[in-house]
Amino acid sequence: MSFTSTTKVGDIAAANPAAKKVLEEAGVDYCCGGAKSLQDACLHTGVSAEEILKRLQENSRQGRPEEANWATARLADLTKHIVEKHHKYVRGMIPRVSALLAKVRAKHGENHPELAKIAAQFLGVGHEMYAHMQKEEQILFPYIARLERAEEGKEELEPPFFQTVRNPVHMMMQDHDTAGAALEAMRKLSSGYHLPAEACESYRELYRSLQEFEADMHTHVHLENNILFPRAVELEAKVL
Repeated sequence: MSFTSTTKVGDIAAANPAAKKVLEEAGVDYCCGGAKSLQDACLHTGVSAEEILKRLQENSRQGRPEEANWATARLADLTKHIVEKHHKYVRGMIPRVSALLAKVRAKHGENHPELAKIAAQFLGVGHEMYAHMQKEEQILFPYIARLERAEEGKEELEPPFFQTVRNPVHMMMQDHDTAGAALEAMRKLSSGYHLPAEACESYRELYRSLQEFEADMHTHVHLENNILFPRAVELEAKVL
């Protein structure tokens, strides 16, 4: 696929999974902001669309894709991947990071009041994500799997109680926006996860873990917002 400055950043990430690293390094939001053109997404990054296109070309020539191309995979396989990799990761990281936050706040909180604000943002994300993932696993993802089976002639499908897949998709995307805002707030509160001179090893591990959590969330949301949800909406239109 040939990209231009008017290509949506979500489409770039979906068509070429290896491009996500290029976009992340440039500070381009390809998950919650996936509907923006590359030109618009670059307005506040300090990197031009032309420079990113150049990096994408170089990346493409290297020919090292980072993961499966979920844009063409079966939706059942994609939802399974999201649950087994990203949902499992989030459920494991929330208690671990919460404990690190409590430990670091106890030692450094007096001199670094931003830690209390970071903790509030993270705990809020954790609470919302538990409910969010449960709704996906119990309601949305099983319905998407039934849609796929119905298209294959393996199942008779009746309209769901939520009327159309667009309704839960809209709710899930709103949750993603809320989580994205919290992640951005944590990054700003920490000055880009800049460690103070007196940071102990726990402090370092906390900031490393928060950055890792943010990166995983970007991929997680991208897979849903830019690939799974649009494909599910399109599939439902064919089946019902």
